[in-house]
Amino acid sequence: MPAPRTVLLTGAAGGVGTLMRNLLPAFGYELRLLDVRPIEGDPDAVTADLSDRAALREAVRGVDAIIHLAGISLEAPFEKILKANIEGTYNLYEAAREEGVARIVFASSNHAVGFTPRPQGEDPLIPIDTPRRPDTFYGLSKCFGEDLAQLYWDKHGLETVSVRIGSCFPEPTSVRMLSVWMSPADGARLFHAALSAENVGHTVVYGSSANTRLWWDLSSARALGYEPRDDSEEFAQKLIAEQGELEEGNIAHAYLGGAFVSDPPVWPY
Repeated sequence: MPAPRTVLLTGAAGGVGTLMRNLLPAFGYELRLLDVRPIEGDPDAVTADLSDRAALREAVRGVDAIIHLAGISLEAPFEKILKANIEGTYNLYEAAREEGVARIVFASSNHAVGFTPRPQGEDPLIPIDTPRRPDTFYGLSKCFGEDLAQLYWDKHGLETVSVRIGSCFPEPTSVRMLSVWMSPADGARLFHAALSAENVGHTVVYGSSANTRLWWDLSSARALGYEPRDDSEEFAQKLIAEQGELEEGNIAHAYLGGAFVSDPPVWPY
């Protein structure tokens, strides 16, 4: 598959969307932006809800690929997660199928496997095929999205790279995040690899930088051509001095999903 040039970026007004709409054009992409909120400075951006199937179909018409970031990005009541993350993702896939879009990059999450114990000491890195263990309704919606992507590949030939994003911020804000942080620059490199690699079918990858304290295996992402360049370790001394090391007896430190595993989830995570 040749590298796509026109890409629909959903959730373009969100945190990761804002970062990516500034970084991805350098890779040669022309972005079409979509969000439920108007995007300041871009009068051509599409303002639409994921429940508006007609608007979604018009938004995807003529694009080469989609990066799907839209939806609720934290825990919320199931009814809200159902509408935005489950029904909304289905609506997007249907629009893509109807318009013949070749590929979607789906923003999955580490919270799809959030109840996986974090590696400690000499434990091996968490493999991409570890059993899914969602830690929230939010994480459950990402499991649904991965399965939906598999169905649309097997039944309709619509390719997807599902990226289990850790935390994509300009710099990590917690000790936990030292292990799952993806720098914005590495995020753009990973999305570019996911858009341009050939014959991906449905591929699931973890999304993070090459962190010294990395918890998961990046080999499936590297197989797409992803070469992370950043490492959270430069922020470690300051964060540990402020927050202390992760504690074995703290449930929020025991699992991959952090504070998402507590009931209710405790913020910040």
